Amino acid sequence: MKIYTFFTALIILILSGCDQKTSNTLHAGKKSNRLINESSPYLLQHAYNPVDWYPWGQEALEKAQKEDKLLIISVGYSACHWCHVMEHESFEDSTVAQIMNEHFVPIKVDREERPDVDDVYMTAAQLISGHGGWPLNAIALPDGRPLYAGTYYPREQWLKILEQFIQIKRDEPNKLTESAAQLTDGIVESNLIAVNANPFSAKKEDMQSIVRKCLTKYDPEYGGRTGAPKFPMPNSYEFLMKYHWLTGDEASLSTTLTALDKMAMGGIYDHLGGGFARYSTDAKWLVPHFEKMLYDNGQMVSIYAQAYKLTKNPLYKNVVTETIEFVERELMSKLSGFYSSLDADSEGEEGKFYVWSEEEIESLITNENHQNIFKEYYDVKKSGNWEHVTILNQVQTVEALAKKHSLSKEDITQILADGKQVLFNNRANRERPGTDDKILTSWNALMLAGYLDAYDALGQQAYLDRALSNANFIWSNQIKKDGQVFRNHKNGKASINGFLDDYALTIHAFLKIYQATLDHQWIEKAERLASYCVEQFYNSETKMFDYTSKLDPPLVAKKAEYNDNVIPASNSSMARSLFTLGTLTYNKDYLDKSEQMLNNMLPQLQKAEYLSFYSNWLQLLLDKIYSPYEIAIVGAEAMSKRDALAANYLGNSLFLGTTKEENLALLKDKSVEGATMIYVCQNKVCKIPVENAKEALALAQPTK
Repeated sequence: MKIYTFFTALIILILSGCDQKTSNTLHAGKKSNRLINESSPYLLQHAYNPVDWYPWGQEALEKAQKEDKLLIISVGYSACHWCHVMEHESFEDSTVAQIMNEHFVPIKVDREERPDVDDVYMTAAQLISGHGGWPLNAIALPDGRPLYAGTYYPREQWLKILEQFIQIKRDEPNKLTESAAQLTDGIVESNLIAVNANPFSAKKEDMQSIVRKCLTKYDPEYGGRTGAPKFPMPNSYEFLMKYHWLTGDEASLSTTLTALDKMAMGGIYDHLGGGFARYSTDAKWLVPHFEKMLYDNGQMVSIYAQAYKLTKNPLYKNVVTETIEFVERELMSKLSGFYSSLDADSEGEEGKFYVWSEEEIESLITNENHQNIFKEYYDVKKSGNWEHVTILNQVQTVEALAKKHSLSKEDITQILADGKQVLFNNRANRERPGTDDKILTSWNALMLAGYLDAYDALGQQAYLDRALSNANFIWSNQIKKDGQVFRNHKNGKASINGFLDDYALTIHAFLKIYQATLDHQWIEKAERLASYCVEQFYNSETKMFDYTSKLDPPLVAKKAEYNDNVIPASNSSMARSLFTLGTLTYNKDYLDKSEQMLNNMLPQLQKAEYLSFYSNWLQLLLDKIYSPYEIAIVGAEAMSKRDALAANYLGNSLFLGTTKEENLALLKDKSVEGATMIYVCQNKVCKIPVENAKEALALAQPTK
């Protein structure tokens, strides 16, 4: 659906973008605005702009209505490069600021703190132009109803847009009201999902048809969706691996491994310090937007850990360990919470921290033969591979270099490792990108899940210990006794009432902790969050969950999140969490709600062309078509046998167990004195119990 307001044609050129710069400059002689009292690093970056910014809130809305001024709602995030560019070009400019201050009430929004506000105005941008991005700049009536929304604008273009709205408001104010009503109706309509009253029905053939159609959109050479830009989308590959495991479909596995290989080899991956950038601007995973986000890296740890369990490819193990090292070095707080992101820019330039000239590398790796090997492996040449510099990008194999240089694979591996260490040590002396040090509950839950997947795959106790420390941080600092969750933690204080993703992803992570530790308290914690979430977020009319709780002041449109994206949708995450919790605890209400949510989405799933919009829903659909194995382990050696099983890829299995009496229904009356028994069950029906993990593994394989 695309909506054009009457003045849209006046605004001809719309440029999309997405980034911003760190505000390390001295502010001597500059007057601060209202953002100086905020905790968000993104808002604080704008605290000394001449624009009289307000944070989102009642004060700004009341001022706009009292003075009959239009709102400017400018949304971005700390690591965003083009946000920084627009700040420098426009928001630090006194002429632009004077116009904005005189005729508008300007509001700055951190999209990571207030995704609800961002979603409303991003929907407006997409309805108007068919695309969106950050910075997001919207103009709205004093009551918040949007008139127009777009992305990055150069200074002169931004001035023309402001002047057009000033003129329209002065000469034709009624047309603004008409346009706002039209656009707001479009936002509401875009969010409607019909309740599916038909009995739930899905067949294996339906899933096969969806997968075959979606796979045609993938790049067979480089992986990911065909074309550029390319986003990692790890949840899509999680689904495809699971589908391959359940059905034996080789195309799903090939699509997944091609993408994982090419991303790990490409410039989107930091070959020196570990971790992934947010996306690649080209079709080959070479040139990233250099910001590094916690939510990406948590999910990437999960998908590479799962792929390692399936394939035992040492490349995937290396990605897991290096990415975790990056997260702990760059994004971990002393409280065991994880910060949000690293900026794309340093010294005012995008990517400067990460790129190299051939001369720099030759000066650091002094052995000429070692230089040549390193340069051949990582695509280093005099002309560079991006804007006359080099983004390290693996274009050779160790085997090929060993043959060419008449060395062993071990020798080549050591030469590359030595070269990486020399460059890493040198890079540490550069001005590093800025850190957005707010701690977001939902993103921490994704990183927590990543640690648990890494623990299962690699068996490192340190990963489980880190996961438990982070989970206890979330439980102690971000969750009230009644189950209410806070979204944000900064400067020792939790703030902002949580949104649906904060609950859904935390429940998911807590259930993974239970399955990793067999400690029943984590099921109890998940149940408390789920109960509160149903009470505060469940919409009995739509049979889905709203994104904001009943405690939050209403926005101009009530929004819910249905389509998966770089982070799975909060509704699909909630539906999957309710399914897992309902299965483990035999809670029929949770299972029924989960099934109805999936049923509501079935018409869209059956028409899906792009896997990434529905991958998490499709994982739930797999669980409905192929019932999960419930692997119950009872006895003194329950943990060691759980660990032995969990090191293997078991696509749709749930672990539960105990070393003592337990009140979960599937564990009752299963204790055998002097033995640890493993029960492999499906749909509450268990196969003959075994004591050996290898025998249990054979029982938990799907029938293809």
